[in-house]
Amino acid sequence: MTERVSFFAVTEASSKGRRFNEPEHAYRSAFERDRDRIIHTSAFRRLEGKTQVFMPQTNDHYRTRLTHSIEVAQIGRTIAKSFDLNEALTEAVCLGHDLGHSPFGHSGEAALDKLMKDYGGFEHNAQTLRIVDVLEKPYPDFAGLNLMYETRLALAKHRTVYDTPKSDTFTEKNCSLEGQIADLADRIAYNCHDLEDGLRANLLDYEKVVTVGLCSGAAKRCQAEKISNSLIRNTRIAKTIIDMLVGDCIEASRAAIDSADINDLKQVLNSDKNFIVLSSAADGALGELEEFLHQSMYEHEAVKAGSAQSAGWLGKIFKKFCKKPELMPDYYQNLVSEFGLERTVCDYIAGMTDWYCLEMLNT
Repeated sequence: MTERVSFFAVTEASSKGRRFNEPEHAYRSAFERDRDRIIHTSAFRRLEGKTQVFMPQTNDHYRTRLTHSIEVAQIGRTIAKSFDLNEALTEAVCLGHDLGHSPFGHSGEAALDKLMKDYGGFEHNAQTLRIVDVLEKPYPDFAGLNLMYETRLALAKHRTVYDTPKSDTFTEKNCSLEGQIADLADRIAYNCHDLEDGLRANLLDYEKVVTVGLCSGAAKRCQAEKISNSLIRNTRIAKTIIDMLVGDCIEASRAAIDSADINDLKQVLNSDKNFIVLSSAADGALGELEEFLHQSMYEHEAVKAGSAQSAGWLGKIFKKFCKKPELMPDYYQNLVSEFGLERTVCDYIAGMTDWYCLEMLNT
């Protein structure tokens, strides 16, 4: 029952609060303020210029990290609302989960991790936490956004097929149900919109797409054969998959929580397993779609061409700023004494948009 799930919602009363005490706001809750603080960061704005699958300059119709994050938030809030969980916390985590992503997508992250192998490595969940705790500084009295503990926990623990958190900042094994919703909303969103973008870019063949179980089921459900416009047809299939998976998540998660031996939020946080889940059938079907996208899209020469170049680009820029840190803005130059040259250069590069990174190659 929904009442059983809502019992585990994070509230201001159950929260561990902020690092630095602040007076309550007159008309916004603490977690609504977290959401708004994330939206107003420069790191969030720069997601518009960061690769999701296609580089942002490729075509205005394809997703960027920014539009992806907004779509994740929409899915996440729908699920949270159905359980009467903390919608504002869910939305904050969904909107903030990719703040730490480097330019050029996952290939850029791998390149930065390799460059930083002797200096602590690079992992975008840890970088997200670094952004909200240190690098953003909109307040005069402290660094960071001073987010609520549970928002920071969920950002640090964000986990999907492509996200493996390494942070030891927190002692909890897991995050709240709201954070777990963000994890699954992310997985649903990127698979469905990558499918739609791949079809739009003609990297995916429609006849092959509808041999995939989820896509076939969605095509039948939305009566795709009756839609003559291919763009509308492809959009309806992707959106129908989202609807199918969200519905499955709500039912499967309710059953998982009802059958679990948990009685309070602390037990959720100390559990090795997630309670926001898909049914085994839906999880397998989504896994089939993920494998199809990996083989047919992510490994496509048109996608891999840009990815292969990104390591060389980031390597050149990394060496450039390590050799001449005075070329960085004053803000980053002032961080060198506290965090070291390499980490500071990494912070600077990780925050760049794709186009700005390319511009730095020639200046």
